[in-house]
Amino acid sequence: MKNQTTYHFIDINGVNIFYREAGPKDAPTLVLLHGYPASSFMFRNLINQLSDKYHLIAADYPGYGRSEQPPIAEFDYTFDNYAVIIEELLNKLNINKYSLYLMDYGAPVGWRIASKNPEKIDTLIVQNGCAYEEGLETFWDPFKVYWADHSNKEAEHTLSTFHQPDGLKWQYTHGVPDTSVVSPDNWEMDLRHLERPENNQIQLDMFYDYGTNPPKYPEWQQYFRDYNPEMLIVYGKNDYIFPVSGAEAYKKDVKNLEFHLFDAGHFALESHGNEISEKIKDFLDRKVKP
Repeated sequence: MKNQTTYHFIDINGVNIFYREAGPKDAPTLVLLHGYPASSFMFRNLINQLSDKYHLIAADYPGYGRSEQPPIAEFDYTFDNYAVIIEELLNKLNINKYSLYLMDYGAPVGWRIASKNPEKIDTLIVQNGCAYEEGLETFWDPFKVYWADHSNKEAEHTLSTFHQPDGLKWQYTHGVPDTSVVSPDNWEMDLRHLERPENNQIQLDMFYDYGTNPPKYPEWQQYFRDYNPEMLIVYGKNDYIFPVSGAEAYKKDVKNLEFHLFDAGHFALESHGNEISEKIKDFLDRKVKP
C-alpha cells in the first residue's frame, strides 16, 4: 500500500524551507537530495514507489523549488550552507539515522553531511553525483575557468546559458534514447523558480562555489575507506555532465558497493525510474530492514 505524499514548510535558520514527506514515520528514512537546476519535484515518482516500506524526506534548497529565496545580501548561497540547512531540517524532524540519495548538487551536500556524521548513515545511494576528479570532464571546462577567475565574463555568459530554456531542456533530454518519456513539466517547473529576481546570480554563485568541492574529494574518499559505507550506484551512463568515469571511480575506495548503469542521461529517474526504484527497494530491503 503506497502512502500519500504530504507537503510542508518549516523554518530552518530563518529560511522557509519546503519539503515533501511520505511513508511510515517509524520506517527507515531515505533523505533525497536534489540536483541543479531541479527541486524535490524530481523525486515525485520515486517517493511514491518507495513509500510503502520507507520514510521519505525531500527538501528544496534555498533558492530552488518552493523554498524561500533569501536575498543574496542576507544569505550565503554555498554548499556548506546547504548542508547545514539539511542537517538542521533532519534535527528538527528528529531523524537521527537515515540513508542518503545523492544526485548532482545533492552529492557534495550529502558528502559533507555523511563525512561529518558517519554514525547517522545507514546507506548511500548515488545517482549521477561526483566525488572524484575523473567525473569532471569537458562539461566542466568553463566552470574551471570561472573558479580561477570569478570576473571572467565569457565563462559567466557560458554558464548562464545552462539555466536558459534550451539549456534546461538539454539537461533532461541529452543522452536519453527515447525523449518522449521525459516530461516537459520538469524544465517548466525549474524555469519558474529560475526566473525569480536575483536567481541568475544565485546560480552563478553556486557554480563558483562548486569549486570548493574538488579540494574536499580526498577527504570524502578517506571517509569511504575509513567507514566502508554500504553504497548503491544507479547511474545514467550517457550523462555528459557527470560522465560514467566518475561513477567507475567509486570502485577505488568503496568496498561495499553495488553498481548499476542505465541507458539514460543526467536525470536518469525520468526515463528509468521504475528500474532504479526496483534496485533501490532490493538494496534497502537487504541493508536496512523495514
